[in-house]
Amino acid sequence: LFFSFSMATKIDGKATQATVLEEIRRDTEELRAKTGVQPGLVVMLVGDDPASSLYVSNKEKACKEVGFYSLVDRIPADTTEADLIRRVEEHCANPKVHGLILQLPLPNGLAAENVIQKIDPNKDVDGLTATSIGNLVLGSPCFIPCTPKGVMELLHRHGVSTVGKHVVVVGRSQLVGKPIANVLLQKSALANATVTVVHSATIDLGKYTRQADILIVAAGNPNTIKAEDVREGCVIIDVGMNRIADPMRKSGYRFVGDVEPAAYAKSTLYTPVPGGVGPMTVAMLLKNTLESATRVATASNVQRAR
Repeated sequence: LFFSFSMATKIDGKATQATVLEEIRRDTEELRAKTGVQPGLVVMLVGDDPASSLYVSNKEKACKEVGFYSLVDRIPADTTEADLIRRVEEHCANPKVHGLILQLPLPNGLAAENVIQKIDPNKDVDGLTATSIGNLVLGSPCFIPCTPKGVMELLHRHGVSTVGKHVVVVGRSQLVGKPIANVLLQKSALANATVTVVHSATIDLGKYTRQADILIVAAGNPNTIKAEDVREGCVIIDVGMNRIADPMRKSGYRFVGDVEPAAYAKSTLYTPVPGGVGPMTVAMLLKNTLESATRVATASNVQRAR
């Protein structure tokens, strides 16, 4: 099937990521020159899941590009929860470390939530601790989870104001749906949206999605949103990343989003899958880490001045 995309403009997430990483590289260089502080990120990787290993490799590469200190703490799959918590506490106590993330999912038998809650909120650059989530809801300073932060960055860098707009979020996950809804609700010049959240139990999903000025879809299922579910002229942010069989590909599969291509064609602006939101997630992880390092450097300077 072929669709006319004459009205729709594709957001190039890779190009935007490259711009953001270059900004981070310059700011990192400046921070080190002025204060001697080098941003440091530790990624804890438990087991040898191929997808997780690839994601971690991408993070490692990006850290090197921008001049961060980085460490991948590779941990056997048969480790214990107590050992993971001990490692978290050690990394958090290390002054060279400004950001710490636990690569998910964990192998069976390990409770990610128990480990995540032991991360120092000042180094919680994934924004997943209860303290970070509470501060996000309150509108207090905190690290915004990387995918929602990437979505906001794409919108603002492409001239999309959310002020007064009706934003419909499809999905209520801890990683995307809930945090992006709370970010958009904040009383600020970069948010101030009217937000509706719909999910798997919503009756007549299309009734709500057709009202959206901006539609953010993070449902986790391919083709959740069809062309008839969107209105002409909206902005579509497709956060989905689903692997489906494709016998025409050498690999035997391809990745698609949560929105069918015919729906993209009705938008003015949309993020493709792959190459839309995905590249921004790593960029925002580094941006959060740089922010953490900058806070530490600023606090040290204030302390010395006293």
